[in-house]
Amino acid sequence: MTEFDPMTWALPALVVFSSAAVLVVAVAFAVRHARRGPRARRRATTALDRAGTALVRLDDAAAELDLEVGLSGALYGGGAPASLRRARMTAQHDRDSAFADYRDASGADVIPAVAERAAHDLARRIDRTLATIEAARRDHREWIESHVGATDQVASAERRLADVRARTGDPSALLRELAERADRDEWSEAARAADDVRTALDEAQRWIGEARESAGDPSRSALDQLAHAERALHRADAASRTLEETHRLVTQAGLAVPDELAAARTAIRSATAIRAALPADEADRLGEEIRRADGELVRIEADAARRPVSTNEAIARLRDRLDMALADARTAQQRLRGARSALPGTIAAARSAVSRAEAAVPPRAAGLNARVRLDAARHELASARQTQDPVEALDAARRAIRHAEDAKALADYRRLESGHDEAP
Repeated sequence: MTEFDPMTWALPALVVFSSAAVLVVAVAFAVRHARRGPRARRRATTALDRAGTALVRLDDAAAELDLEVGLSGALYGGGAPASLRRARMTAQHDRDSAFADYRDASGADVIPAVAERAAHDLARRIDRTLATIEAARRDHREWIESHVGATDQVASAERRLADVRARTGDPSALLRELAERADRDEWSEAARAADDVRTALDEAQRWIGEARESAGDPSRSALDQLAHAERALHRADAASRTLEETHRLVTQAGLAVPDELAAARTAIRSATAIRAALPADEADRLGEEIRRADGELVRIEADAARRPVSTNEAIARLRDRLDMALADARTAQQRLRGARSALPGTIAAARSAVSRAEAAVPPRAAGLNARVRLDAARHELASARQTQDPVEALDAARRAIRHAEDAKALADYRRLESGHDEAP
């Protein structure tokens, strides 16, 4: 009887299994390369660029739709088709979710193939929303032409102008009060906003005058001039809100400065106490940061009375760096107490940073990156206000500050690059 030799079947089996393993590895490598390789990254970048362009169009269309609703409500009594108001709600919701989806898809850790699919899906959804907006605007224009006479349109516009003038009041009064409270650098946005209010109201008056002339000629339409007037009134409203918000921020910052300075000193004393229990090398590193924070606090305190907003923002940054230096040394309870202490001032600093970014990133005149950063700043600020955990809320507020500062820097760079030095 022939003796059984295991090698007669083991070697072929080993060859088969080895070949299969090599094939599996090769396939896995090919799939990974297809999903993450240079070509995949280029396709993802192209898809994200297209989605970003569509997102800018949606953001502009949503802003324009606000004007259409203004024409419907303020000028024509709100009797326009309900599709216009529904389209505005849809546009605002889809725009907000699109910004969030774009941020997620463009993250540095997203696999290119996944980013490409997400970008294509986002672009399709934006196109559907844009089609809905355009249809609603057509319905609105047809409704106006059928239901509202030119003379009534002009009369409504004049009432709207009078209402906005009464609501904005005299910007100079707020500027004078700000000048008494703080240095001009603290409220420069308010000064520009006051100029914008006056300019926009004068422009609206001019467009309404032209519309009045068109209304007297049956062969002409006053609708375009009235749309221009509504845009100017919308800008006047927005600038007036910026002025009032800046006034409120400066006033509140002035009231909060003493408490924020005291809280910063307490934080430095707490860090000094923690340092005493650390090993020598860690104590030395923390001691250097404490000395730096103490010197910075002395420096900003000298100008605190006339620079309340800048002071509170500097304190928020100081405490952020001090917390980073203390990250490993603090207990959970100490982190919680520190977050509760730092949170009010940091949220106030985030609000002022977002306000400045909004003034620097005007609708229909900002690049995609600045808009995305501003949307992220608003999202983080809202999260900071709503989150119950002080540590998480503090982290969100600090992220809001960073995003807002990035948005403003991007908008300022774009403005300088285009050759316009004036504020937007």
